[in-house]
Amino acid sequence: MSAHRNRMSLVAAYVAPLAACAALLLAGTAHAQMQGHGAGGHTGSQTGAGMMHGHGADGTGHDEVNMPGLRGLNATPEESAELATMFRNFPTFTREVTNLPDGIRTVTRSSDPEVMDVLISHVTGMIARVEAGDDPKVFIQSPTLDIFFARPEAIDTQIEVTDAGIIVTQTSDDPQMVAALHTHAAEVSDMAARGMQAVHERMMHQGG
Repeated sequence: MSAHRNRMSLVAAYVAPLAACAALLLAGTAHAQMQGHGAGGHTGSQTGAGMMHGHGADGTGHDEVNMPGLRGLNATPEESAELATMFRNFPTFTREVTNLPDGIRTVTRSSDPEVMDVLISHVTGMIARVEAGDDPKVFIQSPTLDIFFARPEAIDTQIEVTDAGIIVTQTSDDPQMVAALHTHAAEVSDMAARGMQAVHERMMHQGG
């Protein structure tokens, strides 16, 4: 795959599998459980951009079958379905992250060819969204992603698909953006390793 510049990967949510592990990623009205945590960690109405998800200390209030939290105010059903596939199959992912002085280099792969195809679709689709500043506003989305959608011109991204996996290198001259890249890469790696449990714990921490 040719290099893409001025673009950024979401996983995601969600990455890369998790996405990252972000997949990313069934637009529609949120269920009652989607109250309490918004994409930015603020309380709000069910129909607002700050829609929330109820997260009990014991992990209750989550629909692990339908995964309504993977919907978004601006996400397509296809994107949400990709995210659901990645979260349900997170044990198939392997991921390596190198923190660079000016960014990150990640290598993500699924042992399942079909899940790998979904991962590639998710990463390339989210890169296009970031380039356009078109935030999908997925309900469980990390607030770390906000800066990427707000300032896509500050990120230089290269993508390559190899036998080793999908390789994403992202760099920036902005220290704030570099810090966000490092943070998001770690979030995606956690999702790749632990699936939705990683999301539940992050959102509880943000809401606390």
